[in-house]
Amino acid sequence: MSKITEVENSRVKSFNSANMGRVKPGDSLIKRRRDVNHAASLQHQYEECERTGRIDNFRITAGVKEGELSNRLAADSDVYKWIEAVAFDVGSGYPPEMKEKADEVIDLIEQSQEGDGYLFTPYIVDRTAKRWSNLVSDHELYCGGHLVQAAVAYHRATGEKKLLDVAAKWADCAADRFGPNAHPGTGGHPEVEMALVELYRETDEKKYLKLSEFFIEQRGKGVLNGDMKIQDHLPVREQSTMEGHAVRQLYLLCGIADLYSETGDKSLIDTLEKQWSNFTGKKMAVTGGAGARYQGERFGLDYEIPGRTGYYETCAAIASFMWNWRMLQITGTAGYADVMEKALYNGILSAMSLDGKKYFYTNPLEHDGCGSISEHMGKGPGRGSNRRSTSHWDRTACCPPNMARLLAGLTGYIYGLNEDSIYVHHYLENEATLHVQGADVVITQKTRYPWEGEVELSIDTPGELEFSLKLRIPGWSKNVHVNINGREPSEAIEPETYFTVTRRWSRGDRVVLNFPMPVEKVAAHPRVTDNSGCVALRRGPVVYCTESTDHPGIDIYNLSLLEDAEIGFEYVEDLLGGVVVLRSEAALNGGTQELYEPLENRKAVGRAELTAVPYFAWANRTPGAMRVWMPIKHL
Repeated sequence: MSKITEVENSRVKSFNSANMGRVKPGDSLIKRRRDVNHAASLQHQYEECERTGRIDNFRITAGVKEGELSNRLAADSDVYKWIEAVAFDVGSGYPPEMKEKADEVIDLIEQSQEGDGYLFTPYIVDRTAKRWSNLVSDHELYCGGHLVQAAVAYHRATGEKKLLDVAAKWADCAADRFGPNAHPGTGGHPEVEMALVELYRETDEKKYLKLSEFFIEQRGKGVLNGDMKIQDHLPVREQSTMEGHAVRQLYLLCGIADLYSETGDKSLIDTLEKQWSNFTGKKMAVTGGAGARYQGERFGLDYEIPGRTGYYETCAAIASFMWNWRMLQITGTAGYADVMEKALYNGILSAMSLDGKKYFYTNPLEHDGCGSISEHMGKGPGRGSNRRSTSHWDRTACCPPNMARLLAGLTGYIYGLNEDSIYVHHYLENEATLHVQGADVVITQKTRYPWEGEVELSIDTPGELEFSLKLRIPGWSKNVHVNINGREPSEAIEPETYFTVTRRWSRGDRVVLNFPMPVEKVAAHPRVTDNSGCVALRRGPVVYCTESTDHPGIDIYNLSLLEDAEIGFEYVEDLLGGVVVLRSEAALNGGTQELYEPLENRKAVGRAELTAVPYFAWANRTPGAMRVWMPIKHL
């Protein structure tokens, strides 16, 4: 079934992604989550798209059913993202169990499209006068972008062109409407920019690249009322800080990165690097989360990274992952892969329940166990709650299918290839067949990463073959050892780099990496005042939290981590799908629990055992309080 083809080299790229169909994962945390996505999430999301009328919208516009359209925000895009997830699922080697349903929906999409290529269900039924009339908030271009991405993915996975033809026809319609010799305008929610570049790569039709460039260059010209929330406050080259709606800003940066990779316009990479420095240096949560504020789902000021009231939308973490992947491809710089890893193992995996059917819209760093922050702000349950839910489908459901398509496509991010090198970006059990120097090389990874730091790579080549193996050394790692056929290299091994081994490889060659994984106490910058006097616990790429359910009879707000206490760890197979748990001694604080009282009343009155679990696994058991940042005390 899998017919995924390699994408042609872009003008500016250090490497291309490896064919996801050539990477076969073995048992790992990531594979278990992907298996749940395949077995449960895709079917459940299809059922929710049916229940909420999202697919019926296409039946109605196709003329095969009568009824009222679902008016849920950007409903078309949820269906498109689900189709993209099915494409990646099929393309990465899973049985094509959902393909028949996807094909049926694609038929409806084709039948819904108008003769000139226009396709947006809210404006097809007796509403043609409203076409392109409200680019700020109507999501026409956003939905069109997701149509294009789904079509490209489906074509690569199956070789079938029906949806690709629909997408190209839609893009032709948009190109007739917008451009320097037509109408001004750009989308209030960026997305179409990166999609059009991908369509250009798939079809070699340059007008799609030009249209993407036009939409990007329209920013800051007032076509969207100059609103910072939707990235219209400045031209893109003048933006040096992360501002406005987090998902929109990060999607826009994905589009800019894609445009740069095709044009080589140095002024674009300059703004990308400035904004990356601002994000990672002053605005990113310890979990990789992006977007501090509930109001406007937006970035806050520098160092505004709150815990309990932090928004950190799932889609924003996914968008950060996508942007950093593009920056990694462009530059070959390991720091971008580090941010991908941070987001994946923390702020992304946290979004989906262990059964694959319930989701967080937001991923705060603290919850008091009492009520949802968002409920107090009128945003409804599920946002900022201590329970994942299915309620997103009754309103805005951007996060669930976004999660599904990311998980389904993860095998495409593990390796990178250029003419004479294989990059190993991420570590998990797998066997991959990779094409380099004109030959197929089989690499087998054996590892229990992220729970253990040893990674063994076995190389199988058709005779001797010279190429470079570039091994990412994570930024969190120290005292790393690399062993090549029993010998350690003399070169220094630095974190946040790629360690390059260039040699003539032959069958049976073996590389062993060892990343020590001590438990680290992580402190925040002094200006992150929410975390003054607190630390977060991290082991390898995984950030930890404490939950009430592991501390019966104790209010976790009365626990302080002892500064000098040893922190032990153990893997527990039958807990939360199999995780490493941290254990330590903590101080149990006293006091009368008055709102304000003398400090001496709050001194430690005893000790208790503290248990911490991976942040991504919280809220899968008895509801209660949760904290990532813990007070630290010296006794």
